Amino acid sequence: MRALPLAFVSAVVVGATMVPAASAVHSGQPRNERDVSDCAPLRPGTPAEAGLDPTPIEEALEAVRSSTTGVGAEHPLFPGAVVVLVHDGIVTTSEAAGHALRYADGDGTELPVAAQIPTSEDTIFDLASLSKLFTSIVIMQQVEQGRIRLDRPVAEYLPEFATAGKDSVTVRQLLTHTSGLPPFLLLWRDWPDVPSRLHASLTAELQAEPGSAYIYSDLNMIALAVLAERVTGRSLPDLVRTGITEPLGMIDTGYLPEPAETGRIAATEFQSEPPRGMVHGEVHDENAWSLNGTAGHAGVFGTAGDLAILGQTMLNEGCYDGRRILRPGTVRQMLTDHNAAFPENPRGLGFELNQSFYMGELAGPDTAGHTGYTGTSLVIDRANGSIAILLTNRVHPSRDRGSINPARVAVADGLAAARLSTGQS
Repeated sequence: MRALPLAFVSAVVVGATMVPAASAVHSGQPRNERDVSDCAPLRPGTPAEAGLDPTPIEEALEAVRSSTTGVGAEHPLFPGAVVVLVHDGIVTTSEAAGHALRYADGDGTELPVAAQIPTSEDTIFDLASLSKLFTSIVIMQQVEQGRIRLDRPVAEYLPEFATAGKDSVTVRQLLTHTSGLPPFLLLWRDWPDVPSRLHASLTAELQAEPGSAYIYSDLNMIALAVLAERVTGRSLPDLVRTGITEPLGMIDTGYLPEPAETGRIAATEFQSEPPRGMVHGEVHDENAWSLNGTAGHAGVFGTAGDLAILGQTMLNEGCYDGRRILRPGTVRQMLTDHNAAFPENPRGLGFELNQSFYMGELAGPDTAGHTGYTGTSLVIDRANGSIAILLTNRVHPSRDRGSINPARVAVADGLAAARLSTGQS
């Protein structure tokens, strides 16, 4: 990963298909009449250039700014944040607030001002569970190539997975969190090394019968990562790099950031158990850390600008700036609800759908996204061609500061209101 402001640049062609260039989306054309095969890259602009009212956006930004500042001796809800908003292929907003590094310990002792690091638009964040989207895309790329079939048992590819009654669990059920696996195991604490931790993940007992319940589980994504590595003979970081980040030009996104980048990375939690101290430049999630920093459920670092590229790629049905990473039909499949039996938990393949608790007024059956425990969120409104990104380090220095969902909703609502107040449906 290397420094660059919002990456509106041509990408190298690695692990992607070239497609014919297309003209940029015209902001005045109704979304349902636009050419969804458009592969144009993002371009910087203003809310007005995208046909948006800037006032609701400014109000949303002020809500984020105020969340990074405490009153008197109070600490803020989150120390630092970056907001990126996109509409009709135009990056209308990119703003940083607060600090990427502010505290020395878990009690909230502030570092000397000279040692603190302000947040910038290109600050790199631990994306936490947004990593699950990268794992899901990698899996669907293997489906496209015929290496994996969604409705085949996982045990056909990973024989050890068949233990504890899991022989019928399918790849699709892992992607939709209907496998019946429990939310997590304390891998970092209860197993001594990476091989034993992976074995424990793959041989875990079910919490529910496959297909009978929705249980959001990190173990689903850990298993999917092992599956991708097994069928390709390549590591997950390599699959993410060559299949997603390099072809899309997401130059600041990936696993295991270089130590030289630490000054650009948002710090997370001061951890006493395990005794890691202030986590800065390494993955926050304890289980991902215990798996050498690379796991299917967590471990990807990235910038808000890079996530905007990923979001636009999904709006473009799998392509960006002439490079295709997924077929249009695959993207539609990933963003279609596969959990009709669990109406309160609509899920695509890896993507969450229609979740108003963080998508706010952008929520709807055509809205996809995900959140991350460190304070990250991505919302993709396909019906209106909008993207809302909020990246924070809300666990710095402690995970006990409270929910940031109101800030997530404020950002999403600001973008929705900016569109509606100008008469866009």
